[in-house]
Amino acid sequence: MGILEIKGVNKRFGGLQALGDVNLSVAEGSCHAIIGPNGAGKSTLLNCLVGKLIPDTGSVTFEGKSLLGRKPHEINQMGISRVFQTPEIFGDLTVMENMLIPCFARRDGSFRMHAYETITDERAIIEEAEEMLDEVHMLDKRDMHAASLSRGDKRRLEMAMCLVQQPKLLLLDEPTAGMARADTNNTIELLKQIRQKRNLTMAIIEHDMHVVFSLADRVTVLAQGTPLVEDTPEKIKGNPKVREAYLGEAHV
Repeated sequence: MGILEIKGVNKRFGGLQALGDVNLSVAEGSCHAIIGPNGAGKSTLLNCLVGKLIPDTGSVTFEGKSLLGRKPHEINQMGISRVFQTPEIFGDLTVMENMLIPCFARRDGSFRMHAYETITDERAIIEEAEEMLDEVHMLDKRDMHAASLSRGDKRRLEMAMCLVQQPKLLLLDEPTAGMARADTNNTIELLKQIRQKRNLTMAIIEHDMHVVFSLADRVTVLAQGTPLVEDTPEKIKGNPKVREAYLGEAHV
């Protein structure tokens, strides 16, 4: 049984079948990629995982607990963090100020800004933010305004803001979208380092097959809302069904 279990999930929007009988299991500590052409249902499935949509039928569980009907902040408190396709950061704040927001926030939904008992507590939180920025190679940019960062650095900051919450599962929605190849390769290496250091489970939606085949242990291919095939990246590459369903060859 995986840390994340999706069983018999269906979702319709009027006459459109967005997801049809989706079954998927994500093993703890693995990186599971979900790919498919535009309109395959990838974003719909991701939104079912984070509380933005509720499936019509089926179940979604994390560590054996249902995610259905929970608000996004409740799912975050359970240990699931999401990296959005467009980095969700505060451009008018500095890198460090962005980091302090999740550092001061508690998993139970309370907020401890100005609620620390001693100056030592405040220093400990700042040190925690600095350590996380150092892990993603952003400590030297702590005083820069987030709006001035490159696309790659904005992504690093967003990942740091997620990771400081110590998630058990990190959902990545096209984490290299809009990046130059050098930034893409740097992001791949950073995700590899983070996963190895933290034994973090990852589920990734990504169009760039170079990213998928560099990171994933298992790949599920969706076609018109239905799982077409699930296998290792090596076997996915040569599968004729995947080439037929997925528009274009994989560039590795």
